[in-house]
Amino acid sequence: MRAAPTILHLDMDAFFAAAEQASKPSLRGKPVVVGGLGPRGVVATASYEARRLGVHSAMPMGQARRLAPHAAYLVPRFAFYRAISGQVMGLLARLSPLVEPLSLDEAFVDLEAGGLADDSAGARAVGERLRAEILATTGLTGSVGLAGSKMLAKIASEEAKPDGLVLFEPGTERALLAPRSVRIIPGVGPATGDHLRRAGITTVADVVEAGEDELVRILGRSHGASLYRMALGHDGRPVVAERDAKSVSVEDTFDIDLHDRLRIRLEVERLAERCVERLRRSGHSGRTIVLKVRRYDFSTLTRSETLRGPTDDPLVVREAAERLLELVDTTGGVRLLGVGVSGLADYTQEDLFAQAEAEAGAEAGAGGHEGGGQAGADEGVVPSVAADAPPTATGTASRRWAPGNDVRHAVLGAGWVQGSGLGRVTVRFEEPGSTAPGRVRTFSVDDPELEPADPLPLVPGGVTGTEPAAPVVRTGE
Repeated sequence: MRAAPTILHLDMDAFFAAAEQASKPSLRGKPVVVGGLGPRGVVATASYEARRLGVHSAMPMGQARRLAPHAAYLVPRFAFYRAISGQVMGLLARLSPLVEPLSLDEAFVDLEAGGLADDSAGARAVGERLRAEILATTGLTGSVGLAGSKMLAKIASEEAKPDGLVLFEPGTERALLAPRSVRIIPGVGPATGDHLRRAGITTVADVVEAGEDELVRILGRSHGASLYRMALGHDGRPVVAERDAKSVSVEDTFDIDLHDRLRIRLEVERLAERCVERLRRSGHSGRTIVLKVRRYDFSTLTRSETLRGPTDDPLVVREAAERLLELVDTTGGVRLLGVGVSGLADYTQEDLFAQAEAEAGAEAGAGGHEGGGQAGADEGVVPSVAADAPPTATGTASRRWAPGNDVRHAVLGAGWVQGSGLGRVTVRFEEPGSTAPGRVRTFSVDDPELEPADPLPLVPGGVTGTEPAAPVVRTGE
């Protein structure tokens, strides 16, 4: 534990929903829900107005609509959020060389390593200055927690929400933690929490009272000993600037179960292409290909194949995913498919490409077998655009009018899609700097004067969301 609260935890407030409210004046102060809008979609983020109605992240979208029927429901604009996140992370990098991002909207910062603070007063000044800089740069608010450990800094930022700063003085850890739920300790999820509750342990004080030996008996040596140390406020985890990527993956949930085997195979091919795009953007290659299939009855199967060396070749990944698909019974229907690559490396075994081509040639020369028709099939694969990339003014992709996406009319200017259906699209024309809600107009979906557009910056001179999207990389804790 540190003698000064020099570990900072930043958590942007309702990040996705706040970005949408900032860019759409008519939604400010109103419930906004961002997520998948299909029958099987889930909530990614809800604004504080929607949270007061019971909506929360990871909730099925159908349940959210029942709780908040009058909220605005929007598709995520991940490229836009990533661009804003890049600005925030840039501000954090100016504070210290040790910045540990946890997600687009959350990170730890070691202020001691940056030489900016060595006591409570200095740490608080840095935290307040950071909040002001984030607001000026992005137009959004973030909450800051300061403490002598990562665990307490994260707890402090949660208490600071929304738009606040909380500092926990070192030496007060035991008193701060004692009355809180055991679930507040890192590593205590729902299953562990229920296990402890059945043993009569519900608060952090109960953990300390039970003692290390009892916790080891209940949870095992590693987990029990770690939980006891955390309950005493002993968290020596450092802020780690570089976190090793563990895997890169993509998945899609389908509104209607897929039954046709050819359609399922084509979806797997498409997901493999997207996965490789993200793998290459992250600068990695990988040895293990993973296929995930969730069937009609919600049972989830995963199959994997480990190659002789790391690759980022789309042909190799696609063929491996197809082989794995042959091992899965899809009778009855498929509701979700995913393709991932793990065992990542920052290099590629170059001769693996030649190996794949040589094997394909050998199979053709031998008269072929189950994989012999792949070359022909490859010609029919259409490279896909990442699912989270919104249509842009320069794109030639389909004109999809998803709620929340940006558009521009040749006469009326910039706006965003409120809804579409039956061959019509309704647009509200307003910009982030508008002082009042904009007017609403309805057009034919193929109106030549209406085009998808790039997001407008939230503040003058800010980012527009047109920067290349960062890869979706799963990281280890």
